[in-house]
Parts: sequence; C-alpha cells; structure tokens
Amino acid sequence: MKESVVVIPTYNEIENIEAIIRKVFSLPHPFHLLIIDDNSPDGTAQAVMRLQAEFPDRLFLEQRKGKLGLGTAYIHGFKYALRAGYRYIFEMDADFSHNPDDLIKLHDACAVDGYDLAIGSRYSSGVNVVNWPMSRVLLSYFASRYVRLITGMPIHDATAGFKCYSRQVLETINLDQIRFIGYAFQIEMKFLTYKFGFRIKEVPIIFTDRTRGQSKMSKGIIREAFLGVIQMKVSSFFRRFNR
Repeated sequence: MKESVVVIPTYNEIENIEAIIRKVFSLPHPFHLLIIDDNSPDGTAQAVMRLQAEFPDRLFLEQRKGKLGLGTAYIHGFKYALRAGYRYIFEMDADFSHNPDDLIKLHDACAVDGYDLAIGSRYSSGVNVVNWPMSRVLLSYFASRYVRLITGMPIHDATAGFKCYSRQVLETINLDQIRFIGYAFQIEMKFLTYKFGFRIKEVPIIFTDRTRGQSKMSKGIIREAFLGVIQMKVSSFFRRFNR
C-alpha cells in the first residue's frame, strides 16, 4: 500500500504552485502530491504538467472542466487516493497559508500516535493566525465556536482545511452523500468523522494568510456554512453511524 498523498485543489494559483510543490518534495517524508485543477485560466495546470517531468512518480494532476467547488475537488481527490491505495490522505491549500513543514506533524499524529484524523488547528492553543484583519479572525473563531455549540464536536477549529485522514475514515464516510461544496464541506467531513467514532487530534499550527494570489472566500460560502451546520445536525438525528 502507498503511504501518503497530499491533495491540493487549485484555481488560479500560478503564483504559488511551483513553490508549494518544490517545498513539499523537499520534506524528509516522501509525500506524493495530487493537484486537482478546476481549469485555471492562468496556466496553473500547465505549470504542474511541466513539473511532472521532473517528479514523474510523485506528482499527479487531475483536471476538471471548470470551477466546481472546494468540496467536490477534495472528494474527487479522495476517491483518486483511495483507488490508488494510499494509507494517509492530506488536505492542504496551495497558497502557503498552511506551512508544508506541518505535514510531518499531521502525518505523525496518524501514523505514529494512531489517530484517524489529524487537524492542523489555528485555535487549539489560543489564536494562531497571522496577517488576517481582525474582522476575519473574529468571523473564523466564532464560526468554530458556533459549530462546536450546535454539533457538540470537541473541536476548536471546525472550519480548518489542513488535515490528514487515515484511509479507513474516507472508506467509511459515503463520499457520494456529502452535501456541501464550500467551506461547510470541511465542517461536514469533521462531523461525520466524529459521529462514526473515529479518533481525532488537533495539532496546533500557525496559519498565515496568503501573500500571493486572491482568496476564494465569498458571502455565499459563509451563508452555506452557517445554515448548513443546523441542517447537518438535524439530519444526524435520523441517521445511524455504524462501522
């Protein structure tokens, strides 16, 4: 069985993509990378293809027809990783807001300490966010508090998108039934992992806002997350979580 693959969704990340790929491949653990590109008009996919010649056995690219949403990109990547036989599947952004060095800590939380989901957490040891305006920090922090209140999950950073899953988690969750496509996707995946009784660990990280490229956050994404949490909790009353 293959060991570790990092799934990175991209849309217009030409300014970051080569640097993030080279950084991940410089780490002491032999991570593989799977880029899911949503037909970026800026040439992101073409940059990845050029680098595939340099890293033919570690760098993989899946191209989609258009901008179809963060959640669907990750689900596409998860299915690819399961078919390919990876033991640990990671989520990470392309813009260096997640420090690639922390991949090692997430890996060890699962592979060494035996957790099923490791979350790179901004809020498990205070507020560890750099270069965000205070309004964005407060929105993110209190969104996680809101999710924790509604769902009962003992997770401080419910919207975090820097994670390591063991393959058993992704095999247990029915990926075809995931409903949300924006940042609510991150909440739904954690909630299902929690409800199925998997072991979860929050690993403290420092989150640094992107310095290149543009954020994909929108009001629609925030609204989906706010309303989706209530829908998700109510639906859980009518579902069995057996594994």
